[in-house]
Amino acid sequence: MKDIFELEIVVNLEDIDVLNHVNNVVYVKWMDKVAFEHWAFLTRNNPLPQFIWVVLRHEIDYVKQAVLGDKITVKTWVGETKGFKSERYMEFYKNNDVLVKAKTIWGMLDTETYKPSRIRENVLNVLQPPK
Repeated sequence: MKDIFELEIVVNLEDIDVLNHVNNVVYVKWMDKVAFEHWAFLTRNNPLPQFIWVVLRHEIDYVKQAVLGDKITVKTWVGETKGFKSERYMEFYKNNDVLVKAKTIWGMLDTETYKPSRIRENVLNVLQPPK
């Protein structure tokens, strides 16, 4: 069973576009926020300030719309992790309806050099704790 992290979001006026629903770009911003919050949660007892994450690729399926005032639950979990790359999956729900499904490939960089840094056991244990 994957370790799922959840975050709640309420749709605000600034999230709405001219079609009166959440703009697609807003979901990308939320994906970044959720990934940051999840990393902060995972490293709360063991900070790893020597690393930063950057987006290498997004794959997003927009399934249903969200509108002003909707309460959205975002679920995220880490997928395959190797080399300097790590997959992150996200699903956005309104009640039990899937609104958006996404997969992001993140690259881990060294904070001093901004060069790719191989994901070693100490980071892998944070992303995918041993069972």
